[in-house]
Amino acid sequence: MKWFNKRDYTVSPSGISKIEKLRIGGVDQSILIQSENPNNPVLLFLHGGPSMPVPGVSNRGTDYALVTTTRELVKHFTVVFWDQRGTGLSYSKHIPQDTMHVQQFVQDARDLSNYLITRFQQPKLHLAAHSWGTVVALKLVHQYPNKFRSYTAFSQITNWVENDKLSYRWLVEEAKIRRDTKAQRQLQAVGEPPYLEGFKQWGVIRRWQLKYSSMFYNHKDGRSASFMSGAKIMLRSPDYSLVDMYNCLVRGFKLSYSEQMIQDLNSFDFFTEVRSISIPVMFIHGSKEQHVWSELAVRYYEQLDAPKGKQFHWSPLSSHAFHMDDAKVNEMRLIEFCGGVTT
Repeated sequence: MKWFNKRDYTVSPSGISKIEKLRIGGVDQSILIQSENPNNPVLLFLHGGPSMPVPGVSNRGTDYALVTTTRELVKHFTVVFWDQRGTGLSYSKHIPQDTMHVQQFVQDARDLSNYLITRFQQPKLHLAAHSWGTVVALKLVHQYPNKFRSYTAFSQITNWVENDKLSYRWLVEEAKIRRDTKAQRQLQAVGEPPYLEGFKQWGVIRRWQLKYSSMFYNHKDGRSASFMSGAKIMLRSPDYSLVDMYNCLVRGFKLSYSEQMIQDLNSFDFFTEVRSISIPVMFIHGSKEQHVWSELAVRYYEQLDAPKGKQFHWSPLSSHAFHMDDAKVNEMRLIEFCGGVTT
């Protein structure tokens, strides 16, 4: 929103800072391209959610992007942020809800990758993703490894149902500690996952996760991530309006959770489906994480066959969204990791 706009940095005239609208999978979708040198390797980032597009198109000129900072990143890479189908600048009331399913997002990401490979005349891309984006990304690099140089996962989801079970048990204990009888009653009524009856059933634990701030850890230094951190990025954006914010947080959220999406999320298991990755991979996880449970991510990492190399790093000040100091470290990790890939 222009009246809130205060950019942290601007890309030089010799670079590129541009929003493009593309026709992907029959739907108009928007991407942000930022780079000091468009000849640099391309880094494509898949945001979380579904329908929480940060980092996304709203991040133009904003250094902090919830999981990483970007001021230095755009000097080393051509960074591409994408508002996925049905959210932000890629929202439309005309998008059929029956297209909102996991494989459609994988196909959209594949088509976008093909466009970027052709557009920037590079044989492969670097890929990074956060949360929900890691579901799409891991399927993408597994199905199309020849399109990617490397994969970086922030808060890798490995099995949605098992993660929900751990979340449910945490919520039950947290409700007891807080003596929250309303939460105890609703959680007992819905029972332990999986939730296959629809969004209303599944939404019970999401409601209490939000109330109990499972995604955020407050280090009490004024630099911790919060729900408002993402909202401020959108508010400061020169390219977003209040309507675009509403399309992220309300309309896009409702659109995303189709019956097929609910079934998809409750049926994948990367422990059995993706046992190996043929490109270099880096996992980054918040030490305070109470949303995407670290015990699953660590167990998956340990069993993953990655002949080109794998790394696992902790962000000590962060839960699901990353503290500003950890985000800066993550930026340096990306520069070093992706810059060291020779394939």
